[in-house]
Amino acid sequence: MSDDPSDHDQWHGSFFGRRKGHKLRAHQADLIAGLLPTLALDISSRVDDLGSAFASPVDNVRLEIGFGGGEHLIAEALAFPNTGFIGCEPYVNGMAKILAQIEHHGISNIRLFAGDAAELLAWAPEKSLARVDLIHPDPWPKKRHWKRRFVQDATIAQLARVLPPGGEFRFVCDIDTYVEWTLWHLSRSPDFVWLAERADDWRLPWAGYTMTRYGRKAEREGRRAAYLRFRRS
Repeated sequence: MSDDPSDHDQWHGSFFGRRKGHKLRAHQADLIAGLLPTLALDISSRVDDLGSAFASPVDNVRLEIGFGGGEHLIAEALAFPNTGFIGCEPYVNGMAKILAQIEHHGISNIRLFAGDAAELLAWAPEKSLARVDLIHPDPWPKKRHWKRRFVQDATIAQLARVLPPGGEFRFVCDIDTYVEWTLWHLSRSPDFVWLAERADDWRLPWAGYTMTRYGRKAEREGRRAAYLRFRRS
């Protein structure tokens, strides 16, 4: 999750967020200039198969929106080498961090998009993503900013389009009002079913979940996250 917005805030399509924070170190700048272009998705032209974006064949493709420091996305890519992962993050410093980890681990099953997640979803082919993760997104707590939250009726409709029956949308958040907002919006959609059957299904992380740096900070500060899973019906 990005820090609170600052003077760097700017409109980017339907996504609001701070694009750049601390000055990049020399190697980080080199990775942005050299490695990112080799991994970046080009959404200027349509594709029929998202798997074609990867050098080796993949069994399926998953998307993580706003990966922050990349801890969860890197862990998933290492744990599932036959799955293709797309990470979407307009925050330049977050992109630099994950590029360093991709380089360090020699990861080949991640592709990156440094832009608007709504535009990426609109571009993705129908039923092309097995799962979409949104982990600790910006909550935009002020009412006048609620329209900036990622979870909206329009994006839920796009999620329904790109996920096949049985696909999942997973949401993690430690801000109660955004959790309630998400449950309310998803409950209105005929395309998704909340998978919780008991309290621990949303109070505890799902099996294999990698806690992010922000998640650990939230726990230290006494904020308890909700872990929501929605299946495409």
